[in-house]
Amino acid sequence: MPQGTVRWFDADRGFGFLAPEDGSPDVFVHVSEIVEDGGAKMLREGQAVVFEVGENDRGPQA
Repeated sequence: MPQGTVRWFDADRGFGFLAPEDGSPDVFVHVSEIVEDGGAKMLREGQAVVFEVGENDRGPQA
């Protein structure tokens, strides 16, 4: 499973981008796709993440 960091995340708008550690293009992430262990669905800039990548009509999405 890919790993990376949160490039930025706008909690008010509910989306942001992840920077994969392999240098591939940034990946869009929506709040509805965040899985947290009993916590809030929130990401912080620079936070380390593990994610799955799928495709939508606009490109890769976590």
